[in-house]
Amino acid sequence: MRNIEIKFYSYFLLLLLFVFTGDLIAQTDDGANEKQENVVDQDEKAELISDAKKAKAAFIEHSPDLAELFDKSAGYVIFPNVGKGAYILGGAAGNGVLFEKGGVQGFAELRQVDIGLQIGGQAFRQAILFQTNSELERFKEGNYRLSGNASAVVIEQGEAKSVEFNNGRAIVTMPKAGAMIEISVGGQKFDYKDAN
Repeated sequence: MRNIEIKFYSYFLLLLLFVFTGDLIAQTDDGANEKQENVVDQDEKAELISDAKKAKAAFIEHSPDLAELFDKSAGYVIFPNVGKGAYILGGAAGNGVLFEKGGVQGFAELRQVDIGLQIGGQAFRQAILFQTNSELERFKEGNYRLSGNASAVVIEQGEAKSVEFNNGRAIVTMPKAGAMIEISVGGQKFDYKDAN
């Protein structure tokens, strides 16, 4: 009986994984696959840019050393509101703004699916600072991914943490609300679209 239950849950998790990890592929009339352009709706851009600037200020307020890293970076993408929910199968999603040379360069979408024993939900801010132009260009090419062992520095009020570049980037997160033991960035995927 125990083997039947394990098989059932395994098939159920695989089905959920299949449903939630599609790369937003749509069928066109001629039957060809076409990736949807679902990075950011036009009406949301001004609000998203404002929220991203506020998120940057919050990161610096709680970790003043980050100001220098933002200045030194070739560019950075800020996701001001990433929502993450979990009950065995977890996922995260959010929209962000890519800044380069002090200006808005484009917009990005974050997606993540986690499988594991986890319960809870969380909203958080996230920023990826790119140390080199080559790493920044890799992000701008689209379909950028963080490997399963990628880690982020969690910035929390009242706790000074050292943030450094690692593998051409620095990743920082800051919880906004909710209760989850940790914020995992491994396995995140990003789509990108220029502002022009």
